[in-house]
Amino acid sequence: QLELFESQSVTFKMPCHNQQLNNVSSGQEHHMKQVRFANSSSSSTPAVLNNSEPSGISSQPAIVGQEEENLGPQLKLLPLNDQIRELQTIIRDKTTSRGDFVFCADRLIRLVVEEGLNQLPYSECTVTTPTGYKYDGVKFERGNCGVSIMRSGEAMEQGLRDCCRSIRIGKILIQSDEETQKAKVYYAKFPPDVYRRKVLLMYPILSTGNTVIEAVRVLIEHGVQPKHIILLSLFSTPHGAKSIIQEFPEITILTTEVHPVAPTHFGQRYFGTD
Repeated sequence: QLELFESQSVTFKMPCHNQQLNNVSSGQEHHMKQVRFANSSSSSTPAVLNNSEPSGISSQPAIVGQEEENLGPQLKLLPLNDQIRELQTIIRDKTTSRGDFVFCADRLIRLVVEEGLNQLPYSECTVTTPTGYKYDGVKFERGNCGVSIMRSGEAMEQGLRDCCRSIRIGKILIQSDEETQKAKVYYAKFPPDVYRRKVLLMYPILSTGNTVIEAVRVLIEHGVQPKHIILLSLFSTPHGAKSIIQEFPEITILTTEVHPVAPTHFGQRYFGTD
């Protein structure tokens, strides 16, 4: 049938999939949303996210015990589903073996990285199919890079390379004083033109937010604008997310869950030094 249709019209243009999504009815839009914005509620109940869950899926709050404050659209959460909940559960379970821990962490990292790429700018383009017809699609614009905050952030590097095999990745080493919680930069190395790039900043656990705040300051010193920084994280506390957004209102935070208790053992378990 496709061959017959193509033989009848040589001017046929295959629509971009993104354009098709714009034509769906409003009742189906929530099935196709990729991220949700975290909002607070004036009541004492957990915050309700803008995009409701599809029917048949139990609704679980992605923000648990959050203070009654609006963190704004800068904080974005992956759509909560049973798969993500299981991965979160396995990572938090103290009886999980290291092999299962790393496997599930890599799966969750990949989901976050994939959604992080959706936040990057793209441009429309037209390509020619093997049958000689035109297809209207999109391509990511050049000028992106990753930056991992050592050491736990390095766990997310492979997930980014799996999606962008030639992407450049910088590193920052920051350590916090155990008593004062003050962060200090020990090492920073970025691509020479990092100031012209969109930066995917990788740090899996946001607890106090102090480490990330110091890392963003270093990037700003190298000419990167906060609005060009997308922080990729797996878990965050309300305090950590709030501290970062208050310090840098233009930054984007992408995570899977905001919870008062973050799995701070992540780095030790992932690299086997616990």
